Amino acid sequence: MKILIELPTWLGDAIMSTPALENLLTAYPEAEVTIVGSFVATEALKAHPRIGARFVDDTKSAGWRPLNLYRLARQIGPHDLALSFRSHLHSKLLLALTGTPRRHVFNKNVRTLSSAHNTISPSHQVEKYQAFVNGVTGRSDSPGPLTLHWPAETFDRPTMGINPGATYGSAKRWYPEKFAEVAVALADRFDLLIFGGPNETDIAADIEKLVREEGVENVKNLAGKTTIPQLCGLIGGVDLFITGDSGPMHIAAAYQVPTVAIFGPTKHKETCQWMNEKSAIVRHDLECAPCMKRTCPIQTHECMKGITPKEVTEAAERLLQKEE
Repeated sequence: MKILIELPTWLGDAIMSTPALENLLTAYPEAEVTIVGSFVATEALKAHPRIGARFVDDTKSAGWRPLNLYRLARQIGPHDLALSFRSHLHSKLLLALTGTPRRHVFNKNVRTLSSAHNTISPSHQVEKYQAFVNGVTGRSDSPGPLTLHWPAETFDRPTMGINPGATYGSAKRWYPEKFAEVAVALADRFDLLIFGGPNETDIAADIEKLVREEGVENVKNLAGKTTIPQLCGLIGGVDLFITGDSGPMHIAAAYQVPTVAIFGPTKHKETCQWMNEKSAIVRHDLECAPCMKRTCPIQTHECMKGITPKEVTEAAERLLQKEE
């Protein structure tokens, strides 16, 4: 049997799909598995021992997308079963064009998802993906922990990771001076690593500058300098992670890294770290939050601006006490 899986586009969503993927692969233990998706999603998951062929979907890059989808589908070829974790017309088209007879596409607007044996109203994104897969397999599986198969890095000294970026939009980002204050407060116990993607080098550089101005030298800025596998391994090896709601936050959850996650405009109950007992959320209850906007619609950004470095540092201290 051959199974085609279209992964979610965003890094964090792809990682949140891994519990459902594990149960899907358990349901079809002899299947050959092909994945297709964005570069970051396929890079994160390609180390899985059950995954064979991998295709990167860059059909939006140039030209007429339906024609590009047709060409990609011809490369992929027919499978016995195809499912997409994306809720998009182009996903339906891609799967159909491969010539695969049995096709399933995730519907993000369905609030109650059924399988052959149960009906649930999932709240977390992981649960939504699992309910979707249960509808495909006819099983009643429950989602386990997030899983990534890149080996975690080993550091010589206790190390803290700082991840200030958020690909979705500026509204999810805390402020560099506040990250820097937290870093300085904890720098006597940890070496510091600053993470970020190619579009987040400015904010990472600001944090590094502010930290060094306070006399802290044990800091290394890795923003824009890591591959996805390297990012996974490095985050997997740190002893503490300070982050916003982002893909790297879910990487940390997959490796059970003690994590303080700062939430503002997004729904923390839907996208918080899944099954990481070493996690803490710092957020404020506001009438305007969660707005789910890329930029603050009322131009105050109070949901993030009001969160203080002291709150985040104290949350980190509580996590560290649990580890002792």
